[in-house]
Amino acid sequence: MKIQNVRAVITGGASGLGHATARHLIAQGARVALLDVQQEQGRAAAEALGGNAHFLRCDVASESDVDAAMAVAAQRLDGLNLLVNCAGVIGAGRVLGKQGPMSGEFFTRVVHINLIGSFLCDKAAASLMQHNVPTEDGERGLLVHTSSIAAFEGQIGQAAYSATKAALAGMTLPMAREFARFGIRCIAIAPGIFHTPMIDTLSAQAQASLAAQIPFPHRLGKPAEFAQLVAAAVEIPMLNGETIRLDGAVRMQPQ
Repeated sequence: MKIQNVRAVITGGASGLGHATARHLIAQGARVALLDVQQEQGRAAAEALGGNAHFLRCDVASESDVDAAMAVAAQRLDGLNLLVNCAGVIGAGRVLGKQGPMSGEFFTRVVHINLIGSFLCDKAAASLMQHNVPTEDGERGLLVHTSSIAAFEGQIGQAAYSATKAALAGMTLPMAREFARFGIRCIAIAPGIFHTPMIDTLSAQAQASLAAQIPFPHRLGKPAEFAQLVAAAVEIPMLNGETIRLDGAVRMQPQ
């Protein structure tokens, strides 16, 4: 696919990695729908991005919300051939914490948003993409999962988060294999420590400590770099069924 022909839905598009991806794609001629629960922030983000951006409020953990938003997005964009799943929560907490064992409700909430939310968006988007006119390579669309290096080196307090990110990496290949007959690719990107709004809640000292763990480049990742990888994946048809680490060679310690 060519970026200028992209009609993309980006979940969690009001901020962070999702917003950076929308900005990068639009700058190259794509049209984008931002899906997010942050209504005011989402509208402002879409307005700032210009006429090729639209905002739709959507709770990715709700199947009816996702199905409705995906249909409206495809209508407004005049098609849909790219889904970037960026919606998610950190879900930090020890299984046996100071206040007692982690509640099943807490763990379930993280799974519903991070994992099931991506699955609901995948199937809704693929259902629409299968009817696209194929490219010369026979391609009809691309699904992108946002995994994490926590899928492979989860730290203490990341049991729920790591479980969902490992699952996103794990379902990438089966989906790529299943959707191959439709010409729909599926990949996952596993970012390391990136400078997102969540990082901004930490002190300057804590941010510097995190950056010091990254071998090279010796800094936090930039959301624009995540966006660049998404754009590259769009234009490389052979990239399929793979989870790509984007982490500056960092390997996280237990805590």
